[in-house]
Amino acid sequence: MSTQQTAVSPRSAARALTMLFLGAFVMGSSEMLVVGVLDLVAGDLGVSVSTAGTLVTGFALGLAIGGPILTALTIRLNRRTILCGTLVLAIACNLVVALSSSYDLTLVARTLTGAFAGLFDAAAFAAGIAVVPRDRAGRALAVVISGFAVSTAVGVPLGTLLGHAIGWRGSYTAIVVLLATTLIATVALVPSVPNTGVGVDGQVRYAFAPRVLAVLALCALVFGAAFAAMTYIVPFLQEVTGVSGALISVFLLAYGVATAVGSFGGGRFADRNAGLTLIVAAVGATGSLAALHLFGTNPFLVALLLLALGAFVMGSGPSLQYRVVALAGPGGQLAQSLPASAINLGIAFGSFAGGVAVGSFTASAAILTGLVIAVVAVPVAWATSRLEPPVVEDSAPVASGQPVAVAG
Repeated sequence: MSTQQTAVSPRSAARALTMLFLGAFVMGSSEMLVVGVLDLVAGDLGVSVSTAGTLVTGFALGLAIGGPILTALTIRLNRRTILCGTLVLAIACNLVVALSSSYDLTLVARTLTGAFAGLFDAAAFAAGIAVVPRDRAGRALAVVISGFAVSTAVGVPLGTLLGHAIGWRGSYTAIVVLLATTLIATVALVPSVPNTGVGVDGQVRYAFAPRVLAVLALCALVFGAAFAAMTYIVPFLQEVTGVSGALISVFLLAYGVATAVGSFGGGRFADRNAGLTLIVAAVGATGSLAALHLFGTNPFLVALLLLALGAFVMGSGPSLQYRVVALAGPGGQLAQSLPASAINLGIAFGSFAGGVAVGSFTASAAILTGLVIAVVAVPVAWATSRLEPPVVEDSAPVASGQPVAVAG
């Protein structure tokens, strides 16, 4: 990878990774919190629930499009500077969300926050990799990714409870406080990570090479398959499994916990063999969705299958990030932001496809839609596992799935 290793002690590295985890957790909570308080937001801003739902879309598009653009524009800056800058801007945007009575202004703030979150992702991945030995890069990526996963499993439910207790604006005020705390800790504990690679012009052709685009397509397929099903899992649980009321939260919590555990544990597999891990993840997600369709009437099996689906999908996260950066070679710094974009586009596509299926048929159709997408992901995972990083001047040959070391 083109980010030079930063000489820090194991204790300092652990502190830095802890702060990167916290930043990812807070950023992830600010992204998804609106889902849990959507009805409150709609009522307060005087719009319909469907219109308020575009606050989710705006964030996702901001991240998918704005993240890579901002990463390219800041490619020569110190990663710690970028982390601090994005936290400051996220504080400002979330303050607007917490205080504004205008839906249009809130939408703009959410979209900008998404772009800043995409830039934060890329800088956090680069900083995490820089403070650990190269053979632990996958585990460093997993720490950051697990911050987002834990935000979905824990942060969003807690924020939703807080929102219904003191108002949704209170929840976003709490996000602002957490962001400010993270900013202070980042200044104190994350070491300087200067850019040592080439400028954006020299990185584009590597970051957007066909081999990289192939893994980005796999990102979209894996997460598209999961969200085609999970976006409509509540009606599936109600209509097929026969679960209702507060018990639904137990099933959703099981999935959330599995995503957190899977994302953290997936780092070790990424370090061992990222390509093989992606094949296993795609096959596991396919099998989980197929079994979910076949045994959807059994609550106990459904709970286990949601655990498996969450673990396989989020367990692939570190390997997806690892492979994209490795295959980008000298374009690794720019490529850091691309998996998040591909994942968000996949989520948007999967949710849309699942919605069309549910609208035309029944809740089970969303599971089948996810299954079809997952089946396509399996051969793509196998094909991408055979791709090799580019061989560039001053770099030693590396095994498949290992990052390229490029002279700074």
